[in-house]
This record gives sequence, C-alpha cells and structure tokens, in this order.
Amino acid sequence: MLRLTRLTDYGILLMTHMPRPGGALVSSQELAEATRVPATTVSKLLQSLLAAGLLESVRGAHGGYRLARAPEEISVCDIIDCFEGHLALTECNLEDGQCDQSPVCSTIGSWKKINRAVREALASISLADMTRADFTPVFQLQSAPAPSILEVRHEHA
Repeated sequence: MLRLTRLTDYGILLMTHMPRPGGALVSSQELAEATRVPATTVSKLLQSLLAAGLLESVRGAHGGYRLARAPEEISVCDIIDCFEGHLALTECNLEDGQCDQSPVCSTIGSWKKINRAVREALASISLADMTRADFTPVFQLQSAPAPSILEVRHEHA
C-alpha cells in the first residue's frame, strides 16, 4: 500500500491554513487550534517547512509564519518532498537506488514512467487548488479498459 506518513498529511493540512490576505502572519498556536494538530507537532512541522523554503517566519510578540511563495507556486509535490524526500515508488526510482535486480529487471522502464506520472500529477496540484472547496483535478490517468471475460478466456486458451 502506498501511503503518506501522518506528519506529511498534517504538513499539507497546515499549509492549507497558511494562505492569508496580504501575506498576514499566522501563529503556530492558531494553526494548532484550527487544525486540531498538537502544538508540539505543529512546531516540528513548521520547522521542516521553513527549512524547505516553503514558509517564512517573523520573530517577536506579533510574529508568526507565512508562505514563502504564492499558493499557486507551491505544489503538493513540494510539500510531500519536504517530509518524505524525493518521491520514489520503487528502489530504482531513488536518486541513489541500488536495486540488485536492475540488470535483469523487465519492469524498470514501466516503474520509471509510473513514478514520473505520479510526480507530475502531484506537481500539477497547487496549494491554491487544495484550498478551493470546488477543486477537481484536471489530469486524467490513462488506463486501458478491463478485458472482457471472452478476451481473458481467449488469452488462456
């Protein structure tokens, strides 16, 4: 099963609460209350988002956090990469992947295409999209129609 970690899920949730008119600041306490994510977890997530360059912070009594770029310029893929590292569905898609099967693997090309399609789909969804209630992804996954029972029987005959 492919699954994002809970921290990544929470990180995306926090980011959807960040866009504010005029780039107004939001405090970690406000984020914790709005998302019901524990304050200690919010602080940890904000530090990761700062380190990734997705947020900016302002210190002081009236300080807080704001997006480092416009919500249209931050993709879901950017946020996932912040917490999960470069998305790789299989070992051969890691930047330094060292799969023992690579020399004889008949699926490596297909996995690379699949991995690229997933990354492109996630990169095509912006933080602005995620905050819209009426958001419908514009990408369409291309899939072959399921074979009919007659085609399946014919293949095995």
